[in-house]
Amino acid sequence: MVFLHQQLSSRKRPSSSFVPPFHQSKNLKSAATAAATVALTSSVSHAEQTNHDESETSTSKIEKMVSVLAGAGCTLVNPSGPPCLPSDLLKFRSHLHRIFSSDSALRADFLEGFSSYIQPPANFRRILIFANRDGSFGCHLRSDSVVRNLLLVPSIQIDLQNMLLEKLPEYFLGDPGGHGLSSTFENDIARLIINQFRWLDFLVDSTAFTDKMLQVLSISPLHLKKEIIGSLPEMIGDQNNKAIVDSFQQMLLEDPTIAVPVLDSFSNLNLDAQLHDQAITIALSCIRTIDADSMPHLLRFLLLSATPVNVRRIISQIRNQLKFVGASNAPSLQHSKLKGTLLMDNVEASILDALRSSLRFKNILCEEILKELKSLDKSLDHKVIDIWLLLLIYMNGEPLRKNVEKIFKKKAAEGSFTTIIIDQCIRGNKDLVKEYFPSFLSLSEQLLSCKEEKVREFGTHMYICLFEEFIDTVSRQEVLGALIAHLGSGPSFEVNSALEILLQMASKYPQELVPHASHINGILDFLEGFSVENLHKVYEVFSLLTFSARFCADSMRSSIRNELLMIVRKQVGNPDLKYKNMGIIGTLKIVSFLGDATNANCASFSQKSNCDEAFELLKLSLESCKQVPLQMVLFYDELSSVLNSKTLYPYIMEWIGKHLGDFESLFLSDLDGGKLPVKDSYCGVEGELWMNLDGDISPICLNILPLVSSSLQSASVLQFLPANLLLMSIMERSSNQGSLGGIDALLGCPLYLPSSKYFSGSAWQSLTGKQKEIICLSIYYACNWLRELLNIFCTQVVGNFQGTNQTLKEEIVTKLLKRLRNLVYLESLLNFTLKHYPFSLPEVHFHGEQIDYSFSSQPNHRGQVKHKNVHKKANESNFSNREGKHGKNNSLSHPMKERTLQSEEHQSCISEDQALMEVVGVAIFLESERAKFRSISTDCHSLLTFSKNQDSCCSDPAAELILHSYLLHDLHYKLRHFSPPSKQFSDRCPSAPPGSSWTNVDELLSNIKPLLPSLRKGFDAAVSILKKGTETCQDHWRVQSLMAENPELIESTISNSSILCSIVKETLSFFSRVLNLPDTMKNKSFVLDLLKDFQPVNRPDSILSDVQLILLSGTLDYLYCGAYSFLEDLLEIVCSFSIKLASEVLLTLKSVLLSYQKFPRDSPERNGKNSHGNSIQGLLPTLQKRLGTSALKLLRHSWDNVNLENGWKGQSETLEKILRIYLENSGPTSDVVNELACSLLPQASSGKMIGEEDYHGFPSLCSATFLVWYKTLHEENLNILNKLVKDIRFPEKPRAGIEPEIVEKFLIELQQCVNIVVSLVNMCRTYDKVTVHAMAVKYGGKFVDSFLRAFEFLQTHFGNHSELIVLLVKELQKATRTIQTLCSEAKGLKQTTITTKIPATKRSMERFLFHVKSLLHTTSGGCTFWMGNLKHKDLSGQLVSSQVYTDDQNINDRDPMEADVVEPPCNDSTGGQEAEQVVCPVSTS
Repeated sequence: MVFLHQQLSSRKRPSSSFVPPFHQSKNLKSAATAAATVALTSSVSHAEQTNHDESETSTSKIEKMVSVLAGAGCTLVNPSGPPCLPSDLLKFRSHLHRIFSSDSALRADFLEGFSSYIQPPANFRRILIFANRDGSFGCHLRSDSVVRNLLLVPSIQIDLQNMLLEKLPEYFLGDPGGHGLSSTFENDIARLIINQFRWLDFLVDSTAFTDKMLQVLSISPLHLKKEIIGSLPEMIGDQNNKAIVDSFQQMLLEDPTIAVPVLDSFSNLNLDAQLHDQAITIALSCIRTIDADSMPHLLRFLLLSATPVNVRRIISQIRNQLKFVGASNAPSLQHSKLKGTLLMDNVEASILDALRSSLRFKNILCEEILKELKSLDKSLDHKVIDIWLLLLIYMNGEPLRKNVEKIFKKKAAEGSFTTIIIDQCIRGNKDLVKEYFPSFLSLSEQLLSCKEEKVREFGTHMYICLFEEFIDTVSRQEVLGALIAHLGSGPSFEVNSALEILLQMASKYPQELVPHASHINGILDFLEGFSVENLHKVYEVFSLLTFSARFCADSMRSSIRNELLMIVRKQVGNPDLKYKNMGIIGTLKIVSFLGDATNANCASFSQKSNCDEAFELLKLSLESCKQVPLQMVLFYDELSSVLNSKTLYPYIMEWIGKHLGDFESLFLSDLDGGKLPVKDSYCGVEGELWMNLDGDISPICLNILPLVSSSLQSASVLQFLPANLLLMSIMERSSNQGSLGGIDALLGCPLYLPSSKYFSGSAWQSLTGKQKEIICLSIYYACNWLRELLNIFCTQVVGNFQGTNQTLKEEIVTKLLKRLRNLVYLESLLNFTLKHYPFSLPEVHFHGEQIDYSFSSQPNHRGQVKHKNVHKKANESNFSNREGKHGKNNSLSHPMKERTLQSEEHQSCISEDQALMEVVGVAIFLESERAKFRSISTDCHSLLTFSKNQDSCCSDPAAELILHSYLLHDLHYKLRHFSPPSKQFSDRCPSAPPGSSWTNVDELLSNIKPLLPSLRKGFDAAVSILKKGTETCQDHWRVQSLMAENPELIESTISNSSILCSIVKETLSFFSRVLNLPDTMKNKSFVLDLLKDFQPVNRPDSILSDVQLILLSGTLDYLYCGAYSFLEDLLEIVCSFSIKLASEVLLTLKSVLLSYQKFPRDSPERNGKNSHGNSIQGLLPTLQKRLGTSALKLLRHSWDNVNLENGWKGQSETLEKILRIYLENSGPTSDVVNELACSLLPQASSGKMIGEEDYHGFPSLCSATFLVWYKTLHEENLNILNKLVKDIRFPEKPRAGIEPEIVEKFLIELQQCVNIVVSLVNMCRTYDKVTVHAMAVKYGGKFVDSFLRAFEFLQTHFGNHSELIVLLVKELQKATRTIQTLCSEAKGLKQTTITTKIPATKRSMERFLFHVKSLLHTTSGGCTFWMGNLKHKDLSGQLVSSQVYTDDQNINDRDPMEADVVEPPCNDSTGGQEAEQVVCPVSTS
């Protein structure tokens, strides 16, 4: 077309053709002359040759057009202003339409004249701008333009539309007469033309107009294109929306800059559902291409256009395509002078504002975002925008605030939210985050109060980021205020995490925290509730601030220093022991900073030097605790910790050395030729030297017996003996280049203890209670002395210490092994004495769990029943008070309490057969007192690597295994502090046991790593002995014991079976616990070493053949296979010994499987050449299947009474664990449970099961274990139902509709769950135990309660699956009727075991009744519903005549518990067989 060609050429007009805007002349000519002149001039400019005749014709047509308008009442040429229209516009348009319709020639002439008239831009502009209209009283009113009124004349509308649109390209670049683009609307002819088409009353041919407009739009310049696009909804009708949408889609592909007007146009168009979805698709495609400045408009359009159908797609596309980080020029914004306001130039701020406003008013968006984020599992799937979306929802308040907190905690615990994503949100985005700072802080508070450690770590990082990013005083005070609020919250894990954050801040930013010191002083209000560990952190924070304040102003420095010193001095001088303990910890923490010799050049806090200040505090602390031994223990241990980490001033070190000089005179006695010069009796108890490793050359002995006997009525200095020894060893190492040569005589010196003759049956019976206390305490203090000896001298033989030669090292190792035997012997002896004379032992180390522990100056002696001595009564009263107040720490275990309540004479009576002392690695009666002992350092476990059989009478290693068992049990005890049982989860934060030299799992693992080969060696030895069945050589133990200088007690022996089984069990438990510690997964090298040390001798071909994968040796998958194969081989061995050991092996197999599942998939091991992406998919199912097979093997194994130990009655917990592992790992759990519940268990319940043969193939299923099987199957079925309901209500990938096949699959699985519960409940008809009936009522009610949550799903799909759903409900009735009968019988028989569970079950049954009624009434299935009373029948189905007096009145007043539901098949009005069971219909449908 020539028209289009001309338009394109005009579009390519060069920029040099632009001229200044046109200015109208002030002198107006006469209207007729001006119009003729302009028309002629325009005609000449558009034609190369024009003759005189054509000019006259054009002029005549213009005149004719003017006359036609004048005849209609319009004055086109108005010298005084714009054209003037008549007052009655409707009459004006009607007149023109009438004459044009009747005379086509006139119409043609009018259009030609109009075309000629508008050739000059001035004329064209005159008829495009507003016109005047005649009004009353001769005034002129403003009216629409002449062109707009002519467009409302139907007979000429189409021609005028085409004429105007064809003229539009001439004005794309302004006035072609040389005036260019105009900045005002009235001078911009192109915009005036567009404005004529807005809001016309009608369009004669809307489609043609739309097509023509879109043609012009395609060639329009950008500024005009945006104007036209934005005006299109005001120009066209709804019937042309599809053409508009399609055209916009094509134009956006060519030019994304027009996105904003297109979106505005979409919003204003009245689109149907299909076109609306197309518009959403177009908008979503623009997310990646749109300009950053236009992104807020796009997001606002998308979010406000969200419907339940498309909301998931919109949210998903925004998350996946929106590049939020880096969308703006953050560095330039940081230098902006606009502080404290929302910078709209900041694109990211505008985006957040758009998101926030949209989420605030459309709840459907928030809910969909939460669903979308819940369905994501991997950290790589999450983006920065996710954090912001959650935060914006969080700002909306309840009820979604709690959901956001749950998602944050879940994602942080799973590792889906990482610290990197928080850094991208906060760091470098101060201006962006500032408005949302309170919400970030509030969210951090919630995360830090969570019990999950990973969640608290995530919250800790958020706090640190906020503190580092916001440096203004107000923001930092808010952060510190929130942290201090945590300290008063109560739970120790929350307090511990808050203090960790403060300590990090104080270590990294001490100068920045000093101005806020007065704010931080709020911590001091919570000191009373802090543990020792947390007190260390508090005082370290204040010490760091005090030490950093030396660079601040004098007033600030003096204030911080004075306040801290005043607090600790008041605490040290407080008579209340708990405050005194705080003061000791605080003063020594300050001493560690003030007395540090490396800070000698730093300025002093006052006129005194730092050394003098530290020395005064040290002396003050020592003087305050001299009267209380346990506080002396605290002082010595704290000072030892300081000396281990800091080098104090020489003057202070010298003073400490002088103080320790009293050690020899206080605790040691001189020997003459290795023997005591004089043998005395103490309180009637004779003594002798025990365990003299140095023989005749020993110059000293440890004077335990005299010190014990002299301290029964007062505090014993022996309580702080081990702590004193530790401090002395540290001082010796510091002054002797790490060597302990100056005190090596202590390692071999004998112990002065009560004579060994008192441990025979007759001698023990002759002792008084006081003498027995002396003996027990002497052995107890000796045990702790040996423990501390092992701790300090092991430092000479382990690690990289080079201070000893090989000969001396071997001598020390020999003595250490002997001392370890001494320790095992003494603890076995103490266990023996406590068994027959239980009493509470005093503590020899300070408890770190709680600071408010009340310490007594008296040892915690056993409370006696009858005492005539007044002092003994006082002691008994003191002990009772302490035990009542702090029973958790001082009370005896349950069996000890029972014995304490018995008479003294009965306790003291030991027959000859009871006098046999058993030497064991695990002392059972000491376990309740274990926390009071000094801790054994992990260095001592390295003695396993030095242990050898020397001078043995045979090759039997049992004597060595005793040491192995002892150290292994101690190691396992330490591990339990980092993984408390889930059933007994406490508020405390997992930490090292008191007295340990390490504080976290990483330090422990690094110490354990060298011990792994020795652990495997001892484990293999124990398994070998068990496998061969050989007896232990008692002479072997006796020889080894005599070599260690243990007293020879005829009645002592070793227990072969208990030691061997203990080693196997403890090793497996250690392997399982270590492998599944949360921090172990981070230490991949340790996991590899652990797996390598538990590999089988032969290649695990059986597993590898099942996996059908090529796994090279040394890879992680191969090592897991090897460890699993090793444990499977072990299971075959231990099955012939004990079900306890077999179950422990099975649990370890499960731990290996869980560890393999949790191991990080992004590890280099898995990404290497030898690791395939499908290894986890191939290996995991294989291991699960083999685990189920192993569990089945144990369930089918025929255990004899010896292997069962106490029979099946004592194996309920063990059997339940085995059964659960079998159910969870043997194919689909629902199928296995269905088979057991519907086939196996009914056989067992109907048989006698006592003395009968194993006809069902499961020897573990008998009368003694039926209850375990019954309960476990109920619980597993309930878990299956809950998971199924969750999948139904919250599918992993939500979609608009669920496919019919999936719906049918869900219904079949529901039917299977119903069949299981019906089978289990109906067993009560043949099994009459009350406990079984109680479980049926309890779990039946829970099942119904869970089943009700699926009713929304059943109602939605009732139309297509009515038969299945009705059958489902009718089948469940079989169980509900049995439950009703059970409840009725229990009420009559007053069986409280059942009746306590009836109310909850009753509520569930009532809800079930009315849910079914609602389901059948709201669906058009044609089914009939009755609700009435059941006949009173017993479990056998016989009628019970117990309600003969029931009349019509109390029928209506029935017990809902006895109501029933019947849904007969459709079109069955009689009810069939169900009519018998429904006595009184209440309502019908």
